[in-house]
Amino acid sequence: MKFSHSFKVSAADIDAQNHVNNVAYVKWIQAVAVAHWFAKTDEATREKLTWIVTRHEVDYKKPAFENEEVTITTWVGEPTRVSWERFTEIWRGEDLLVKARSVWCLINRETLKPTRITSELKELFN
Repeated sequence: MKFSHSFKVSAADIDAQNHVNNVAYVKWIQAVAVAHWFAKTDEATREKLTWIVTRHEVDYKKPAFENEEVTITTWVGEPTRVSWERFTEIWRGEDLLVKARSVWCLINRETLKPTRITSELKELFN
């Protein structure tokens, strides 16, 4: 199930080339993943579990500029025992700006170690 968020590009996201900095895109990729997690889980789950990124693959297709409206969409792919791939696309209208694949590892907040992705958790995101 896809999750989306739209917003305007702020001046803080612009670099010396006068377009959105690559670091801003990665920040947005992480922020939409966290927002998706918060939208699908309850507080009790979030108190027990968290995620860390182990990999980002980002393809930059077109630049974005200050004050443009962009939509960032994310969805999950196939989980392993403790990690889950996540896909993200950033669009400006009909223009695909960024396409990304990330791998996230589920962490037990108490032990700070990877923990198993349960079938219940999988059901929340599929």
